[in-house]
Amino acid sequence: MTLGSRFLDLHVLQPVPASNLNRGESGHPKTIKLGGAERGMVSSAAWKRPVREQMEEELGESAARTRNIPPVLADTLHQQGWPEDLATFAAAQVALSAKYKGLKTNPKEGHRTQAMLFVPADVTARLAKICTTHRGNLEQALADHKETGKAAPAILPEKEIADELTRRTTTIHLFGRMLAEIPTGHVDSAVQMAPAFTVHDTRLQPDFFTAVEDWPRPHEAGSAHLETAFLTTGVFYRFATVNITTLLEHLDGDTAAAAKLIDLFTWTFIMAMPRGKQTATAAHSVPDLVHYAVRDRRPISYGTAFEQPVTARGQGYTAPARQTLADYAATIDRLVGTRRRIAHGHATAAGDPIDHLGTCHPGFEDLAAACATAALTPTPDGGVA
Repeated sequence: MTLGSRFLDLHVLQPVPASNLNRGESGHPKTIKLGGAERGMVSSAAWKRPVREQMEEELGESAARTRNIPPVLADTLHQQGWPEDLATFAAAQVALSAKYKGLKTNPKEGHRTQAMLFVPADVTARLAKICTTHRGNLEQALADHKETGKAAPAILPEKEIADELTRRTTTIHLFGRMLAEIPTGHVDSAVQMAPAFTVHDTRLQPDFFTAVEDWPRPHEAGSAHLETAFLTTGVFYRFATVNITTLLEHLDGDTAAAAKLIDLFTWTFIMAMPRGKQTATAAHSVPDLVHYAVRDRRPISYGTAFEQPVTARGQGYTAPARQTLADYAATIDRLVGTRRRIAHGHATAAGDPIDHLGTCHPGFEDLAAACATAALTPTPDGGVA
């Protein structure tokens, strides 16, 4: 099935009560200026991580971003009864044998790799099996190294090691992987996710708090800890787009697997929340509005709809934000036309259909299923727009 360049765009308006979902260096909520106004911001990485982790939990298939494969592997081998020096040597050999001249590592930190790797979570268990198979060669190489003092050459099978480090999980197919040191491990991301920002002007709001001493000494009164935290509130615009063509390429054209993954990603993108300061704020809101559009050729963000800050007008920001988004969708239809738009729709807490946003779905589950169907629907000319 050939789709040409096909994209699923997801637009979300989400009211969030007092929170600090993504803090900056100062510990305060991140902000960004847009249209001359200060906006609350949550970085794409801060929202993408919980989306990925929740998808992996649902799929029962974990991946890890890490530089610590060698030290974790050494721990695994040591726990299996290997002498500590042999376990450390074997772990270093994995990095050395991964490619010609090896991966760059820091010997002072247990041979941590300099590059961050994105690998299936069971990689160290599988690498340990390879090391066990070649344990005799590793023991001999370590003995030679101790005797001569010369650096040991790579002795583990390069292809087997590289295959393990470049193996993919479902979320690697979706979110991609940058692996410059092993080019065959590079995977183009099928997902692009924008930083979320409030559609209106936002101010940091101080929250002065105290922690009471439960075991005060005689004649002591007051608090054991005083501090001022800063929080924000607001309606966030969130945007993500999925390159359906790229995703299908990663899945070798398996449309059934793609449909399942698109449905799950859509649902998880809608529902996942960053964990920043949630213990103290419990800002577990859900979106007020989710709008999707399936397009050929290129995605279109509606972020510039909010370059002019939305004003509350005595009714809060949510209703005006809905209208602003709908008006901008109409503007996009006028400017670029609908020839490349395959489908569009929405689900909203308002209940009633909103003009210019396509089919009104009763809830987010129905919307996610509709996204999967529409994203994989061929165009009349056979799929190539």
